[in-house]
Amino acid sequence: MKQQVLVLYLATSALDSDVVGWSRYDGTGRTHPTTGDADEPPYKTGLAALQDGWRLFQASQLIPPHPGHEYDTSFLKHEFFFEKL
Repeated sequence: MKQQVLVLYLATSALDSDVVGWSRYDGTGRTHPTTGDADEPPYKTGLAALQDGWRLFQASQLIPPHPGHEYDTSFLKHEFFFEKL
């Protein structure tokens, strides 16, 4: 059994929010996705990925910002990992 992994970064912690970044990995070897190989995300939302058969297996922990740093620029916080087997 081989696995495909889809990492979606969403605008908020809600699965129906817009995708703002993504990565794909194909353990089957059928495709060779790479960074920047598409201008449009593979799905508009995380919910759309679920509806297409991707299984959610990890969501990032929601950590509140330290007081005074609510508007600092940092990493993309709302990261979701999906898989297809």
